[in-house]
Amino acid sequence: MTPPTVDVVIPCYNEVHVLEQSALATLQLFDQNPQYRWRLVIADNGSTDGTSELARRLASEHDRIQALVLDIKGRGLALREAWLQSDADIVSYMDVDLSTDLRHLPELIALVADRHCDVAIGSRLARGARVRRQLKREITSRGYVALIRLTFPTLRITDAQCGFKALSRRAVQAIVPHIENRMWFFDTELLILAHQAGFRICELPVHWVEDPDTKVRIVSTAIEDIRGLLRMRFRKRPPITIPEG
Repeated sequence: MTPPTVDVVIPCYNEVHVLEQSALATLQLFDQNPQYRWRLVIADNGSTDGTSELARRLASEHDRIQALVLDIKGRGLALREAWLQSDADIVSYMDVDLSTDLRHLPELIALVADRHCDVAIGSRLARGARVRRQLKREITSRGYVALIRLTFPTLRITDAQCGFKALSRRAVQAIVPHIENRMWFFDTELLILAHQAGFRICELPVHWVEDPDTKVRIVSTAIEDIRGLLRMRFRKRPPITIPEG
């Protein structure tokens, strides 16, 4: 039986200081898990520090690395373009700082490949997760989950924004073209649309350590998230068609 193909996307914005180390660590993990046919996609979105040049160099040096260079900033935009261009059986993404323990990656992929989940998500708040981060971010995350449950009571997830997710090819084709947000709300919009379409969402408790150099800005991201939830809650949209197979 031919192993499933898996694209692991790392969205990058000005990450030249950490990208090569993370990419090489990921390739090493690929070698240790030959049950999948892996490819690493570095999706640079508007970097100005040499990240795009580094991504192209890594792609030229390693067969399993592909560089996708975009001129426009936006993590959601980078994921959308990488996933829609992919021909892999399973697509995924993780943050370049590897805040989520890289050893969870095969477990995440297995939820889609073997457990028949359409969307698999890492969770920092599920039972069994181990997390090290600032108290204010812990409170913010829990408050955001409570807000999601208030606006979408049947979406029973514990963490919407952990940068560690995987989707089946069928879920990508059905959901991703309908996602409007190009920044941080992309993850939440993905999960809401997947839930509304009837896709199976599975959570994986993860070991996660906060990156002190994170580019997430709590106030601006919170405003974006609230606007996104209101848009999703009150705007009428046609039902999503799920591809056969």
